[in-house]
Amino acid sequence: MTQANSGPTPGLTSGPLLPRRPAHPRPLPWAPALPVLLSVLLAALLTRPSLVPNTPGHPGSLLETFLPWLGLAVPLLLALALLRRSAATALALLLPAAAWLGQFGSLLPHTTTPTRYGLTTVQHNISDENPDPARTARALAAGHPALIAVEELTPTASTAFTAALAADYPHHATHGTVGLWSTYPLTDVRPVDIKPTALAGDPHWNRALRATAATPSGPVAIYVVHLPSVRLAATGFGSARRDESALLLGAVLAAEPIGRVVLLGDLNAAADDRALSPVHTALAATAGPPPPPTPGFAFTWPAAFPLARIDQILSRSGTITQVGTLPATPSDHLPFTANIRFD
Repeated sequence: MTQANSGPTPGLTSGPLLPRRPAHPRPLPWAPALPVLLSVLLAALLTRPSLVPNTPGHPGSLLETFLPWLGLAVPLLLALALLRRSAATALALLLPAAAWLGQFGSLLPHTTTPTRYGLTTVQHNISDENPDPARTARALAAGHPALIAVEELTPTASTAFTAALAADYPHHATHGTVGLWSTYPLTDVRPVDIKPTALAGDPHWNRALRATAATPSGPVAIYVVHLPSVRLAATGFGSARRDESALLLGAVLAAEPIGRVVLLGDLNAAADDRALSPVHTALAATAGPPPPPTPGFAFTWPAAFPLARIDQILSRSGTITQVGTLPATPSDHLPFTANIRFD
């Protein structure tokens, strides 16, 4: 008999099999440059948000609604630069930082000279579910503004506002779901048609009015409007109805014969939203330099954690010297206030 060889079989290893070490992945050749590219892209979006197209889904308007918040990306990229010890990324961050300061630096809190003269105004979407409109009316009047404009006004709220403000605001006008209370006499009150085509058959959709206020600066055309709401859905930023109403409003404002104009309303759009271009064009002064930027972000929506100012007070031939928000009411919007000086 031949004795079997008890040694190891040639070509085989003895002992337990060891797992292979995974090979180190090769770094992507463009990975080190990614933070720099992101910094350049961020700067471009801050200075030229119009680079983002508005179709399909209106992403451009969505970006412009929350544009100031892009600045939060700067400290995140700075942390990445420190983590990677990348001097190139840190230097590249100067671009978006400068772009953000150029766009919004004037809105940061700083000392301003209080305005003693001007037209004080308050604008508020009071919510059609407001459980105590009388209390809301008194809150809006607490600072003694000359004009109070409201939206989502129900018949019950209209009665409550009129009763609560009767002593100090004897002049008022309402149309549909918008209303205006004034310390100055109002004349030439009439509805304004900004109804989008899709709502042409709805007799209850009446959300704009115009009146002439006899102010110490002379007659001022006052517009109170509530543009259609926008919706964020899987198909994108649904703003077609709002954009159509903004176009109609711009045409009305362009045809306004009175030089001094004040527009108050829930425009469902940030001031930088390109959808408001027809409105801004119609309100642009015919001559002279542009007015200086108004300090303050004054975000108004949502009231619980304001992210954007979609309530606006705009003017033609007037300079808005101060803006701010008032304490919350039962609405999902914060009241917005502005002082306007007419020279």
